[in-house]
Amino acid sequence: MSEPVVEVKHLRKEFDGTVAVADVSFCVGRGEIVGLLGPNGAGKTTTLQVLLGLTTHTSGTVRMFGKELRSHRVEILQRCNFSSAYAALPTNLRVWENLRLFARLYGVRDSAAKLGFLLELFEIKHLKDKVTGHLSAGESTRVNLCKALCNDPELLLLDEPTASLDPDIADKVRRILRQIQREKGISMIYTSHNMREVEAVCDRVVFLHKGMVIAEGKPQQIIDRFQRSSLEEVFITVARSGDVLDGSGTNTG
Repeated sequence: MSEPVVEVKHLRKEFDGTVAVADVSFCVGRGEIVGLLGPNGAGKTTTLQVLLGLTTHTSGTVRMFGKELRSHRVEILQRCNFSSAYAALPTNLRVWENLRLFARLYGVRDSAAKLGFLLELFEIKHLKDKVTGHLSAGESTRVNLCKALCNDPELLLLDEPTASLDPDIADKVRRILRQIQREKGISMIYTSHNMREVEAVCDRVVFLHKGMVIAEGKPQQIIDRFQRSSLEEVFITVARSGDVLDGSGTNTG
């Protein structure tokens, strides 16, 4: 692996005695796209929240850019950004006002040119004067992606980035993300329930189940380990069985 941008070791998070993440360890190399996968309740969202500094882990260590997250939170997060199909920007501001506000928060230089470029890239420049609360779900998703890229982050966390997009726009977004990753060497952590998308976009995947890592590797390696024909079949098998299956199809959980 290239130089690690994210190093998570034995991450554990409890909420009032309920274990959301039991024991999760993984790394993300520079310029690598890593898929964080698993059924609902597997611990993906909580892990992302820890990486974003939105919640503090109970135990374990999280290092980003070689520094411990707890003691260097502000410095680290200045080098990151985030987009989710389920996170709304302030609804009473126009698109341009929203993006300009976040660009100022991130200290983006020549923000007008940068934001104009991103709006053009995601084919939503015509929406810049529209009130954000009046956008469709797909339009809001693309505005969120513009926000997430405005500061040229070194680490981009993406939660279901194409969930509300039609197939044509989703394909364009995937191509844009891959292009940016190649050109700028951005590392990405990518969550999605679209396994075909994950196979197409991610260099490696970390598969979570019941708050633990059950498999890690390139998508094809995971498929081969579980003796299935696709990552989607692996996902369905784990989600329906409620247990982890080893390579022979035997329950191990």
